[in-house]
Amino acid sequence: MQFADYVFPAFDQLVNEAAKYRYRSGSMFDCGQLTVRMPCGAVGHGALYHSQSPEAYFAHTPGLKVVVPRSPIQTKGLLLASIRDPNPVLFMEPKILYRQAVEDVPVGDYEIPLSRAEVLKEGADLTLLAWGNQVHVLREVGQMAEKELGLSCELIDLRTIYPWDRETICESVSKTGRLLVSHEAPFTGGFAAEIAAFVQSECFLNLEAPVERVCGWDTPFPHIHEPFYVPNKYRCFDAIKKLASY
Repeated sequence: MQFADYVFPAFDQLVNEAAKYRYRSGSMFDCGQLTVRMPCGAVGHGALYHSQSPEAYFAHTPGLKVVVPRSPIQTKGLLLASIRDPNPVLFMEPKILYRQAVEDVPVGDYEIPLSRAEVLKEGADLTLLAWGNQVHVLREVGQMAEKELGLSCELIDLRTIYPWDRETICESVSKTGRLLVSHEAPFTGGFAAEIAAFVQSECFLNLEAPVERVCGWDTPFPHIHEPFYVPNKYRCFDAIKKLASY
């Protein structure tokens, strides 16, 4: 698919047909290992119809899997795992990484398991959680927090949005006591809300502060105001200071 923004005419086929095909046939049939690739997210000049991050729409649908990689190496491993999965997978690729990401991708065959988050940096004071390009934003923010605030931040890439790795996230938050979740999609109904609700239910006695969400605003994606829309490092850094001082 050319852009994730254009997936909506196929919404019925994906949500009501592909997602339910195995279930309604008692696993006699599947969708032929269907994987739908789509570029998503901000790119610097995409405006209304070339910048959206629609992962939360599909994460509400049992039977679908939703994956968002952060780099070329991750993309190959996760894509091969998605293609070989018997369930339909929506594979959302942050389009800005097409031009920014540079890695030596292994030539051989390899898979990265779905529904398994990756701890990129261990920390003791605060958990930073994101997916796609926002992982790189939080990596820089974690370095800022360590240098300017003396905080040790644990950085996690969720990778699979649905079904998501609850165990890894809760284990981290139980250790650090604080969680910041960030994504480009709008604040209301974004997948960070689901994560926040689950973590505050399961890790309540370990939390030192309410879960913070730093997301896009509840407006259509703007053109000239894109720098003010996306959850940049300064907004995320302010959220870290709020968590630390709670």
